[in-house]
Amino acid sequence: MIHFAQTIQSSPLFFAALCGVVGLMVGSFLNVVIHRLPKMMEQEWRTHCADLHGDASTEGAEIAPAPRYNLVVPRSACPHCGHAIGALENIPIISYLLLRGKCKGCGTRISVRYPVVETLSGLLSGFAAWHFGFGIAACAALLFVWALLALTFIDFDTQLLPDTITLPLLWCGLLLNLSGTFTDLHGAVIGAVAGYLTLWAVYWTFKLATGKEGMGYGDFKLLAAIGAWLGWQMLPLVILLSSLVGAVVGIALIVAARHGRNTPIPFGPYLAGGGLIALFWGPALTQGYLQMLAVQ
Repeated sequence: MIHFAQTIQSSPLFFAALCGVVGLMVGSFLNVVIHRLPKMMEQEWRTHCADLHGDASTEGAEIAPAPRYNLVVPRSACPHCGHAIGALENIPIISYLLLRGKCKGCGTRISVRYPVVETLSGLLSGFAAWHFGFGIAACAALLFVWALLALTFIDFDTQLLPDTITLPLLWCGLLLNLSGTFTDLHGAVIGAVAGYLTLWAVYWTFKLATGKEGMGYGDFKLLAAIGAWLGWQMLPLVILLSSLVGAVVGIALIVAARHGRNTPIPFGPYLAGGGLIALFWGPALTQGYLQMLAVQ
């Protein structure tokens, strides 16, 4: 065990490869999170609504408890035929290729989303390990990457950014920066507050001007979490990058007639992308931008 730890520490390439493999396996679990967490939230909302309003038709009768549904139970199965997915069918990327992208039980095509998430998780995990090297920063970066990947695809699917991910992410960022992992604690606290209030101000300005809601509260919390991890200094870069990419994608979708002008486009994925770019290259990009302004 000691020799293995020394190998990981002394070989950046081996550490990156190991984290890449771990990232692939975590990516498989992220697919479960992306699929099930919104359904768990909906189930919880329905339960709360039933408790608040009551149901006269069921008064005095025993209500059968809802079947357990969480990130572990029930076992993963094909939604079309109910075929239980075995261990050999759940190997990241490899199983998808061997099955040729189809369910073993009924032959229904499996969404390409699954290997895409696994691949992104593996590549970003390996790169984070290579970029930061063996240590607490790399381990923290892995958590940051995995959380942002889950939030990105959940927001794409449902336009939701669950508090069960964004809020723990925010608190983890503050705790990690107690020791200055990515920024000092002062910058992290201000980053969390400034991140939330910036989009909060944009939200209310847009709503007062148009009477419409331009974004959700989940976006506020996500930018607050990014600010807690990277510090307030990175927020302008994150906002600029996410706004530019979001605008380009939105215009492209409208031009391609895939979205109407009034069709909402989730902003969370672009915030997450900006956060990842700032995590890896934020200081260099900011310094280069400031130097360019100084030359001008």
